[in-house]
Amino acid sequence: MGKAVEILNAEEVAEGAPDDRTSGIPSSHLTVDHTLSIPEMKPHVVELCKDLFKKWSNLDDSHFSVETLSGGITNLLLKVSVREENGETVNLTVRLYGPNTDYVIDRERELQAIQYLSAAGFGAKLFGVFKNGMVQSFIHARTLAPSDMRKPKLAAEIAKKLHEFHQVEIPGPKEPQLWNEIIKFFRKASTLQFDDSESQRKYVTVSFEEVHNEITELKELTGHLNAPVVFAHNDLLCGNLMHNEDEGKLYFIDFEYGSYNYRGFDIGNHFNEYAGYECDYSLYPTKTEQYHFFRYYLKPHQPNEVSEEDLEALYVETNTYMLASHLCWGLWGLIQAKISPIDFDYLGYFFWRYTEYKKQKEKCFTTAKAYLAKSKGIFH
Repeated sequence: MGKAVEILNAEEVAEGAPDDRTSGIPSSHLTVDHTLSIPEMKPHVVELCKDLFKKWSNLDDSHFSVETLSGGITNLLLKVSVREENGETVNLTVRLYGPNTDYVIDRERELQAIQYLSAAGFGAKLFGVFKNGMVQSFIHARTLAPSDMRKPKLAAEIAKKLHEFHQVEIPGPKEPQLWNEIIKFFRKASTLQFDDSESQRKYVTVSFEEVHNEITELKELTGHLNAPVVFAHNDLLCGNLMHNEDEGKLYFIDFEYGSYNYRGFDIGNHFNEYAGYECDYSLYPTKTEQYHFFRYYLKPHQPNEVSEEDLEALYVETNTYMLASHLCWGLWGLIQAKISPIDFDYLGYFFWRYTEYKKQKEKCFTTAKAYLAKSKGIFH
């Protein structure tokens, strides 16, 4: 990874005015069609690299190799290896945005955040941007699986890393974005029309009046918790966690949905992701597992000194905002069902998330109200 940093020497950067959003990071107006096969895609990726990085402009195409790293349910990641004239190889990650993702993702906010998070030691370094993606440093690590996240040692490492992440300050407004995002998703999700009759039949069974009432009720309840506002990842699923076992290093990647938000939402959303894409919520962490996580989050170097009061407070906060995670990503799923060409049951995803929301609501509301009655004299 250190070698790759050299490609950004000032005199070697591509000519042309950089994107204002990325403070001198090289930019290109080229696009790469994500639907192409890797052999078909390679010449376009090579052209992009030569356009972005001047020092490679005269290299023969045989000096470049391209392979797929992963294909999630939003983006496509490619590993590009470049054999330089001196025989050394530079590895890069090229991330192609999923089609239509700008409909739900604020790319300007993401690009700004990446630079500050990278400077603080999070994620991959940003080397270049292009019309439908970005080029970043290559991370030598494996992507976690859902089962990894609940392993006590890794859970502690994730908690400590998240504590550090939440200390990073990103310039700009600090208002929490949770309810703005949920309402934005609600408005878009509630006005869809599907060409496919079966999808439309399922879609019209959604009671958006009921969903709106749930949003209103949950927003009111969480407002009493006074949860700290931090710069949150908001999408800390296993696919956005990478681990290098040999070096003992953990990485957070992909800050597409990052924003200032409530601490409890980021943690509760992470716990929901223990269920994986299959949404097996029997895997949601137990209270004992959550307390283990909280100790390392609240006092990374003195986990056994966290008070019971602080553990209980964060438990209530997390498991109330966990409900908001279901509403947020459920509505997101409806939008994706309409706009995404990726083969994933996004409509089903909404129903899995909303069903789990309704299943957990009474318990979480009761716990939160009892806590607020005891600690703040609210909901007696």
